[in-house]
Amino acid sequence: MMDGHQMENTSENKLVDPKPLPNILLVDDKPANLMLLEKMLTARGYKARLVLSGKLALEAARDEAPDLVILDINMPEMNGYEVCEKLKSEDKLKDIPVVFVSALDETTDKVKAFRVGGVDYITKPFQLEEVEARVQMHLKLRRLHIEMEMQNRDIIARKREEANLRRMATVVRDSNDAITIQRSLGSHL
Repeated sequence: MMDGHQMENTSENKLVDPKPLPNILLVDDKPANLMLLEKMLTARGYKARLVLSGKLALEAARDEAPDLVILDINMPEMNGYEVCEKLKSEDKLKDIPVVFVSALDETTDKVKAFRVGGVDYITKPFQLEEVEARVQMHLKLRRLHIEMEMQNRDIIARKREEANLRRMATVVRDSNDAITIQRSLGSHL
């Protein structure tokens, strides 16, 4: 049986993965939380990478940029807010969506999470259905953002090419005008 991420190559009877699984970096200092999220995400076709600290999260993100980060706030050494700020300060990582998952449920905690660059906030204890829905939504938004940036680059490149073609057409037209003038002057001389 095949899922939506694989298709069968009948010529060699091997499975071919047409696109990589979405890569989600899970960051929490509590292994039980990581294991629960990993089980839920991998069962739904995501690639989950688990790290137990903010420092390890930054190293993992730099080594292989994730499509999404799910980040706890209360961790020793470096809290989730600091991790998010550091991710957002690096060009390669700044556009990666960060979803905070925390037992902190005060409005000030949530607002701070958004101020440092988080795109969402889930309060513990969380419902797996809610996590899944938010992950799907933010991965889709990220994919659409990337597609839009690529289309914008294509439009800019096309406009440059059109401008170059207009300049070349002007040069050719001006050259033809000069040749015509020269011929008409030459016939009168």
